[in-house]
Amino acid sequence: MTTFHRRTVLRGAAATALGAVIGQAVTELPAAAAPAANPSSLGTAKPLDGRPAPGYDYSRANKLPREMTGYWEKRFDLNGVPRTAKVYISPETPIRSYYTVLAVPDGVETGDFLRRTGWRDIADERGEGLFVLEPGESGWGAAAAERAYVDAAMAFYQANPYFSIFGLDYLVGYGAGAPALEARAAAFPLQVIGQVYLDSPGLPAAYLRDIGSQEFDGTTQDGYTDVVFPDGFDLIRHDEVVVPTWYLNPERSASSSLAYWRRANDTGDSGARDGLLGTVYRQRRNSRRWMTSFSGPISKVAVRERPTDYANQHTTRELLAFLTPYSRYENFFAYGNQLVRRADYDRLGVEVQTMTVEGQLREFLVYVPESARRLWNRRAPVVFVWPGNTQTDKVFFDSAQWWRVAQKEGCVLVVACEQYSSSAISVSHKNSDVFFRQLRELVTRKYDVDPTRFYCTGQSAGSGVTQFFAAAKPEYFAAVASTSFAPAPDKSGTITFEGTAYPAARQPIPTYLAYGYGDLAFLKGDLWDDIQNDLDAWAAYHLGVNGLALDDVDRREGRPSGWHNRFRTWTWRKPGFPAPVVKVTKNLYRSHNNIPEETPMLWEFMRHYRHEVDKAGNITRYYSPSGFSRHGDERVIPT
Repeated sequence: MTTFHRRTVLRGAAATALGAVIGQAVTELPAAAAPAANPSSLGTAKPLDGRPAPGYDYSRANKLPREMTGYWEKRFDLNGVPRTAKVYISPETPIRSYYTVLAVPDGVETGDFLRRTGWRDIADERGEGLFVLEPGESGWGAAAAERAYVDAAMAFYQANPYFSIFGLDYLVGYGAGAPALEARAAAFPLQVIGQVYLDSPGLPAAYLRDIGSQEFDGTTQDGYTDVVFPDGFDLIRHDEVVVPTWYLNPERSASSSLAYWRRANDTGDSGARDGLLGTVYRQRRNSRRWMTSFSGPISKVAVRERPTDYANQHTTRELLAFLTPYSRYENFFAYGNQLVRRADYDRLGVEVQTMTVEGQLREFLVYVPESARRLWNRRAPVVFVWPGNTQTDKVFFDSAQWWRVAQKEGCVLVVACEQYSSSAISVSHKNSDVFFRQLRELVTRKYDVDPTRFYCTGQSAGSGVTQFFAAAKPEYFAAVASTSFAPAPDKSGTITFEGTAYPAARQPIPTYLAYGYGDLAFLKGDLWDDIQNDLDAWAAYHLGVNGLALDDVDRREGRPSGWHNRFRTWTWRKPGFPAPVVKVTKNLYRSHNNIPEETPMLWEFMRHYRHEVDKAGNITRYYSPSGFSRHGDERVIPT
């Protein structure tokens, strides 16, 4: 199932506010009526209006089609007033790349600005994209006057047939263009990873007061289950969403904006001086903001009072250094939204590799943490990771934070990427069984790993891959643990996967499933309600092959744990044996997308198991209470 939702959603009072700010008709300017594209130092911006969607480019594993790279222009008509936005896509931009959204200042030619400031070079170096908001003929208007344009441009940016985005953005606003971008950030803070504003007059206090008081409720998107919060539950306000923020040379009128973002980021009252950032107000150590429940108080607000030279490329790299240590995921449901640390592939040594699978080039990531050799010598465990539909390997590497678990635990990560699916800018799982077997052979041959400790995990459609392997190919893995998808064999004993029916092996494998209260409709409820759905079928199969029944659970009401006791967990063990063989967790406060807090829970389940397969295909499974860190404590799991 898809895990990225391009449609902008703002619920409750915020939805009413959004409707109020648009207030005028916005239409795309027909190609024939559009003025000629403007020449620039980047060359002439090629028109997107009227352009057909790109074709598939199978020579570029997980990259946007080559024909879409370069400098583009998109035109809009706002009640007869023409406006434009620019797009720059670097030659190596992958599907669903990170983008920086810029609001350029008055009086500049956009292409020349991107060249002189170094933004174009940075995009090329990083393999990322730029989306550029531009002033009208008379320059930027006040933030309120620019809302219709910004909303129209961002709607196109978030869902179009030409390029796809990570789904959460870095924002940089210059001069008179900054307030329009900041107003968007305040209205949609879940979609902003971090923001920087230069020479900004800020936003009116009345606007910030109104938008900040609006709350996020439990409404989810179509196809999901709405979350019902318990009595007395405190809803998250807009001004409680942490967004790392840097103001450079703000005008005096920006004082309301600075106060707003300090409140949102739950900073201390006094700032510390920093030679680069100016005065830095850091998130309180004891902060209870939902969005940093996993990473801790990592956010900050900084203010540098001295004037800044836009055209100095060193300045642009300073802005980048502030923004890109951060990532974020979950762009519409506040209670699953998390601000996290972004993985630095060069520093970590993440390998981006490709291989041919069934005649098509496929990408995958391999991460061997330095701790692998220290903790496991030449026998490191391996976690094979399958992202959700459209997520890509790079998206999931940051959103699930598996790399942080790997750093601590010394496990090797192998993150599969999908192949082009519904369009040339989107991907989905394909040929997964063949892909896994080729990955397994490569990892076993090339890296110092323990083949008896291969584990499998995934989210959504990636959970579909994981749980298919558990039912049809249990010999592949020592244990599996995944989130938000629960396929199971049908009444005939077959499980259909990627269009092919496979017989269920009917052999036990330790398995763990986590899902959300507001998840997919076929995961609604729990295992004890009157609803019979895929969750029940999945549990019935795995309990059955272990000789267990639903009532053999450790605790009928589930064990609470986690942030705000958001988790309820049920565990089944074989009689007289300590190893959990089936485990289920319901996250009471999320929709469909996984959250990073679940990742260590998945590892904690899997790490205790290993397995051996003899030449006849017989499987012996072992359980180690210490996770194989203490010699001799493993025991054979009875069948």
